[in-house]
Amino acid sequence: MLIHEVTDRRGLLKLAVAAAASGWLGRVASAQGRFGRYPFSLGVASGSPTPDGVVLWTRLMGDLPARALTVQWEVATDERFARVVRRGAQQAAPELAHSVHAEVQGLEPDRWYFYRFIADDAVSAIGRTRTLPAPDAAVARLRLAYASCQRWEHGYFSAWRHMADENLDAVLFLGDYIYEYPASSRPVRLHTGGWALSLADYRARYALYRSEPELQAMHAACPWLVTWDDHEVQNDYAAGTAGSGGPQAGDFAARRAAAYQAFYEHMPVRASALTRALAGLRTGAEMRIYSQQRFGRLANLLLLDDRQYRDPQACTSGGKSGSGLVDPAACPAWNDPARSLLGGAQEKWLEESLARGAATWTVFGQQTLFGQRGAKPGPGPWFWNDGWDGYGAARRRLTDALQRHRVGTPVMLGGDMHENWVGHVKADYADPGSAAIGLEFCGTSITSRSSTRKDQLVPLLAENPHFVFADADRRGYGVLEFTPSRLVTTLRVVDDVTRRDSRIATLAAFTAEAGRPQLERV
Repeated sequence: MLIHEVTDRRGLLKLAVAAAASGWLGRVASAQGRFGRYPFSLGVASGSPTPDGVVLWTRLMGDLPARALTVQWEVATDERFARVVRRGAQQAAPELAHSVHAEVQGLEPDRWYFYRFIADDAVSAIGRTRTLPAPDAAVARLRLAYASCQRWEHGYFSAWRHMADENLDAVLFLGDYIYEYPASSRPVRLHTGGWALSLADYRARYALYRSEPELQAMHAACPWLVTWDDHEVQNDYAAGTAGSGGPQAGDFAARRAAAYQAFYEHMPVRASALTRALAGLRTGAEMRIYSQQRFGRLANLLLLDDRQYRDPQACTSGGKSGSGLVDPAACPAWNDPARSLLGGAQEKWLEESLARGAATWTVFGQQTLFGQRGAKPGPGPWFWNDGWDGYGAARRRLTDALQRHRVGTPVMLGGDMHENWVGHVKADYADPGSAAIGLEFCGTSITSRSSTRKDQLVPLLAENPHFVFADADRRGYGVLEFTPSRLVTTLRVVDDVTRRDSRIATLAAFTAEAGRPQLERV
């Protein structure tokens, strides 16, 4: 059943808003009857924090009736729930896969809380979450992790188990939470699903990934801020244009709408993320996932969406859709200033967000490598057209805006590459002597494999000197610790992604002073 088969977009939004409304409905166990099996098998999560609230998430599983079920939630200041400060109940509707998005308000700023869900006589695992500091608060420290790309067949999610020990304030997830593929060559493990094409397919794929205990534990440890990349829908798709790989027949707009609904059903995001289509958008479904959060005066967190509104990739070989390596000299559209990776409305929002006051650090959570990177060692500039290199004019508009608004030290976080790349954001990538205006940390994957050979990294670094470090072998995540004077970034990697009991190690660490975007290896 696809979105347009359930209801129109406005109806879906009304349903989500009604389900998320906080109101104490009382215990209604007798009306629901007992569950045949434990209904909270996908765990709990929190996200979208504000200074006075947070979104709490779960999804009921099992042989459920085709009607709404009441799920109660509680928020307490202690893990034993002796001091409950907020409680309420939500309707878990079958049209939204019996998911729950409780939008809790009335909490104190800059404080940790515990939460849980209750349905009939079943009680969920306990989650831990926190609110943001007040926007004008002086904050001494912020610890964030960034991660992306967790293909289930490529390995075990042991990185999440180790991340749970990092004492984090929040996680930034930067895309490819699921993969739509049926199977993998050289799999570490196999799932039984084929291509994800329908709403039922995407729901099943999320349920598979969310069944992993290490991932559940990390979701329960702190709030998450989430964006997506392409594999939540289809490899290399661009706005309303289908990507590459898998069955191409059928209505791509309907497939994308189904994938977007499944994303909402499985992520701790607000009902307001479900919006009507933008004027002129080439498809009937939209989800507003780009957002801004202020961590007091210490950090301004900007979460971007570079998939939903982008222009199609330029000059892919053979006129095909999707990505490829391109010689810019042979591509007339390469430097077209009208082309955008974020879309006009998001670019305008971003410009306005950067203009509204500055924190010490300006942190961008986005999908991919930001800095220019020639993709083939040797003569001639060859660039990958799916990332920022394929939208150079849009990248220049963003770097110009960073300088024009004199924002606090920019820190660009990315994923997608399945490799660690560390470097400096340049004012003008065409000028080797251009000033560094920010820092970049493009992270490796949780499990997904890299296609770059080890012997390619040294020449790639030599030809792209604004990058100071690269590694394509190891899987893991990054941890950033911000203070008013300094940033320390640590790249954490597992020993062996094919083992669930893999150990963790530090691959490299870097530091930079606030106001001075120059990296030093620790």
